[in-house]
Amino acid sequence: MAEIKPIETIYNGYRFRSRLEARWAVFFDSLHVQYEYEPEGFDLGNGLYYLPDFRVKCWGTRGSICNEPFDLWIEVKGKMTAEDALKIIRFANFKDYGCIENAILIVGNIPERWNSHDSKALGVYEGYGPHPFNYELIDGDCFGAYPAAFKGKFFLWGDEGSYIWNVDEVEAAYDKARQARFEHGETPKFN
Repeated sequence: MAEIKPIETIYNGYRFRSRLEARWAVFFDSLHVQYEYEPEGFDLGNGLYYLPDFRVKCWGTRGSICNEPFDLWIEVKGKMTAEDALKIIRFANFKDYGCIENAILIVGNIPERWNSHDSKALGVYEGYGPHPFNYELIDGDCFGAYPAAFKGKFFLWGDEGSYIWNVDEVEAAYDKARQARFEHGETPKFN
């Protein structure tokens, strides 16, 4: 059986490795969230290297707003392989100079609705591997994560809609990302 390969896509000055990555960039752009695409690669030892897709500043979780944002790495996966999972687990548990673990959110397809599990938000939990709809916070808590933003600040809210106060804006961002077309040089437009 032939392997289906992702289509490289140019958007917003970046050459994304897939249209799915470009669509997540559209989601961030429509919410005015600043992101970096593949800003830094990591040597995880034993010949294992990892290059996360996005880095954003995260300003809060579960309805709590941080005084200072923390770096959140976002990995876009259309299909998770065992090799991918190993790299992500090692990266999430990697302690550089005794620092806390890396916070990482793994997302899949753009969801139909903000509260849909279609995004397949994943995470690394206690070194056991990726688990659907969960990720490990830097404080060790695990819960369902819904990416959202307010006034250009990125947040990961909990597993119910009451945490997201600008649902219409977030749903519109998902719509723009899902509907983004890059065929024949098309570029998503924002009002």
